[in-house]
Amino acid sequence: MRIATFVSGRGSNLKAILNYPELKRKIDIKWVITDKPFCKALDIANENNISFYCIDKYKITEKYDCLAELFKKDNIELIVLAGFLKLLPSTFVNNFKKRIINIHPALLPSYGGEGMYGMNVHKAVFNAGDRESGATVHFVDETYDTGIIIAQEKIDVSQCSSPEEIAASVLNIEHKLLPEVIEKIADGKIKIGI
Repeated sequence: MRIATFVSGRGSNLKAILNYPELKRKIDIKWVITDKPFCKALDIANENNISFYCIDKYKITEKYDCLAELFKKDNIELIVLAGFLKLLPSTFVNNFKKRIINIHPALLPSYGGEGMYGMNVHKAVFNAGDRESGATVHFVDETYDTGIIIAQEKIDVSQCSSPEEIAASVLNIEHKLLPEVIEKIADGKIKIGI
């Protein structure tokens, strides 16, 4: 299965996908797309000889149109948002209906939406006194974190004494859940596309 990944940060989920033994012969990550030209995830792309492309804040529509054409030409079958913080344009999403997935560091529908990413999520969970948190993989639609949920995994965070502890616990779940979902998609156990 030919995959493109979108990233904004250090690339730990990208690395988890690349290091997941069961995916080694099932997927081929063809592209890493980022909105940050100096993010650490690009080091991972370089180390693994993966082509990359940076979408900056100028001429966004044209860039996504070019990406859509490129992905169609390269027969990209699945797009994985692995820590990508921007909302994808609806025209791009519609070109790849039910072929874009996202990992979110909370149990959606709770703690989703614009601005709810990374430490913002974990602070909200901690401040609410929630005893559980976790990660969610969902299909991407035209708004933040509202697509159909594919899989979730819960963890007990009642003993966590800070948002940072919750973040570390949830990240471990993300690194397990996202590759598992991708494997199920590659094996045809989760259907993608229209």
